[in-house]
Amino acid sequence: MSTNIILCGVGGQGTILASKLIASAAMGRNVAVKTAETIGMAQRGGSVFSHVRLGDGVASPLMARGTADLIIAFEPAEAVRQLPFLKPDGCVVVSSRPVVPVSAMTGGPAYEYEAIMAYLREQVANLVVVDADQAAAELGSAKCLNVVLLGAASRAGELGLTEEDLLAAIHTLLPNKLWELNEQALKYTASLS
Repeated sequence: MSTNIILCGVGGQGTILASKLIASAAMGRNVAVKTAETIGMAQRGGSVFSHVRLGDGVASPLMARGTADLIIAFEPAEAVRQLPFLKPDGCVVVSSRPVVPVSAMTGGPAYEYEAIMAYLREQVANLVVVDADQAAAELGSAKCLNVVLLGAASRAGELGLTEEDLLAAIHTLLPNKLWELNEQALKYTASLS
């Protein structure tokens, strides 16, 4: 059995670190893992995504359209961009905080946040929307949104990893001065439906 996960967002949101945390958590349980990511646009605030595949028999890190069990989206429009990869009964965990592209701020096509969220609600039966602004306010930092989303994905039951697995990965990959904040982020539960 395998689990196919796509993580997507905008450069600087911690998408790549989140995929590394998933991979480390899987390896900690002796689960085979393959990953592939795009990082070229990360420095310019462009689209970033990772494919993470867990389980036996996974030969390639890339997945075909319609096969993702889970999309973890750090930005709503990026969730829509990756929807063709989601299988019909798949789950999407998405941050409620939009990252408006520079083109929309300088007279280009408008960023239609409400339309994007309505489309996600219409297209995805198993949708978890995490209130990113509330999480940042309550945790005192927006920098741990990636771990908040991982915790939400674990609780949604589609990640194939427990909070304890992810906690072990946090302790493996992050410096100990960041452990307490990320432990709180992992357990953070406020979400919108």
